[in-house]
Amino acid sequence: MKKFLLLLAIASIAPSLFSQAPSPAPNRPVVTLAIRERTNATQWFAATPNAEVYGYQDSLLRLSLTQRIRKFDYMLDLGQSAELALPTDAVSPVAAQGQLGLGGTYYAANSNNAYPAAASFRQGFLRYHFREDASTARIGRFEFFEGQEMPARDASLRWLQTNRVLQRLVGNFGFSNGQRSFDGADVKFGGSSWDVTAMAGRATQGVFNMNANPELNVDIQYLSYSRYINQHMLIRGFGIGYHDGRTGLTKTDNRTAAARALDHSNIRIGTYGGDIVAALPVGKTTVDFVLWGAGQGGRWGVLDHSAGAIAVEGGMKLNTVASTPWLRGGYLRSTGDNNPNDGKHNTFFQILPTPRVYARYPFYNLMNSTDTFVQLIDNPNKKVEVRSDLHFLQLTSKQDFWYQGGGAFDNKVFGYTGRPSNGSASFSSIFDMSADYAITPQVSLSAYYAHAYGKTVIAAIYPRNRDSNYGYFELNYKFQKHL
Repeated sequence: MKKFLLLLAIASIAPSLFSQAPSPAPNRPVVTLAIRERTNATQWFAATPNAEVYGYQDSLLRLSLTQRIRKFDYMLDLGQSAELALPTDAVSPVAAQGQLGLGGTYYAANSNNAYPAAASFRQGFLRYHFREDASTARIGRFEFFEGQEMPARDASLRWLQTNRVLQRLVGNFGFSNGQRSFDGADVKFGGSSWDVTAMAGRATQGVFNMNANPELNVDIQYLSYSRYINQHMLIRGFGIGYHDGRTGLTKTDNRTAAARALDHSNIRIGTYGGDIVAALPVGKTTVDFVLWGAGQGGRWGVLDHSAGAIAVEGGMKLNTVASTPWLRGGYLRSTGDNNPNDGKHNTFFQILPTPRVYARYPFYNLMNSTDTFVQLIDNPNKKVEVRSDLHFLQLTSKQDFWYQGGGAFDNKVFGYTGRPSNGSASFSSIFDMSADYAITPQVSLSAYYAHAYGKTVIAAIYPRNRDSNYGYFELNYKFQKHL
């Protein structure tokens, strides 16, 4: 940690050694109001004759103030999160069945309150801009998204970066209502074709807990190098240090409950990996590919930890067709743990991601997971994007758990849940579709529907109905004004 902080200090000083452009004049403050309303409907898998069917409402308001003053800029960002009409019976007393969808998760995370609401300080930071704004140093509370240190310029490359690389391991869990921030510092140093980013921070509460103000005893250190190979290809290498000091909590893994209850040691994991993202023009089509991989080592409490994951994807976009249909496919495999009694932990750990980007119906994540998928993206006009995915899901290890969740979000629960596989790897298939409509630059609408076809793993836990449905309708409104 001391070496990492020294790196931050060196990186923040280094750009000042180069010539700097004259400081720009102060800009007027900008106030931004963002409102998100989402109506959810869930039919969860059923273990009894009475299926768990419910609806509830997410409501999120964020109000921010930003301003650039010569070489500095700042942000103050407040959030108001509320859940309305959460189901009061969507947490099963049978441990293996657990929380019956996101409605049950929100209810349990907010002290069994069906109408939880809280105001939170989401962001408050001061940032210094070095030469030509290519290099910055920031301190305070902020959101952090690994995988987009160098935003793609090309539209197809940007879609791939945003939807297939961004936030796999660290993000703000933006789909949730409580979301996630970090208290810390980050430094960027780069030019037009390369970037080095370093960050150290402690995670805040939030995600499913409406109160996103407190810090957790969970911290990360991040370092990446990104570079354009050409205007159609980006590469990145990264390293992430993760520490969880919440030793009073029981970890989620495939050991016996008694063994886990005795483990009060910290989690310390290093994750090292990289990715290549490309969207290459070939005649009148665009051919894309994504290669992402990561390896892990360290300590999982009293256990040695070693794990890994890899994703390979590709597709073709038809630019000669008016709606530019884009057909893609891919494969992901992350390691699971084959032996709960060997003193080793081999389940890939997803750290602090936004899991919904990669599991659009988030009843699973990228831990102990094998995912083969095809997807079709189409744009009937410039304001509408339609997407449909078909996923074939397996558990990598049938001796390990079916995992859900997106990481630490309060001091009462671990942040990931695990359901038994009952000795099977046959998990689920899922079909989903979505439509996003940007009515104006300020207003957008989204609709989403998914159907999960449960297989042996799910049927063993929910024998009466192994299938599930989830959908939502969402309204987003954004307003900005200079003061």
